[in-house]
Amino acid sequence: MPLLKLNINKTIPDQQAPQLLDQLSKLMAQQTGKPERYVMVQIEGGKAMLFAGSDQTLAYAECKSIGLTSAQAKAISSSLCQLLNDTLQIPADRVYIEFSNCPAEYWGWNGSTFG
Repeated sequence: MPLLKLNINKTIPDQQAPQLLDQLSKLMAQQTGKPERYVMVQIEGGKAMLFAGSDQTLAYAECKSIGLTSAQAKAISSSLCQLLNDTLQIPADRVYIEFSNCPAEYWGWNGSTFG
């Protein structure tokens, strides 16, 4: 049920995308305490984006999960910013993350919902 959608204004090389997806999936599973089999990650690179009036490398992420706590959001923010800096050289102050805690009855999967 954890979902991470990542938009970046930098093109991600084809050979780097699978490894980055794997790292993000594992990060989300670890930080939310949910099995990785329920984690979904999406990356879209090469987006036309500005932040603070600049097109320097930046990222916008949407992070949603059932039962997401504020402590988990802080931990994800820290881990995600570190990963983006290490792998794509995106400084933490060029990353926005929107967190959402979704009620289980409003998250569908396998023909039903989790609630």
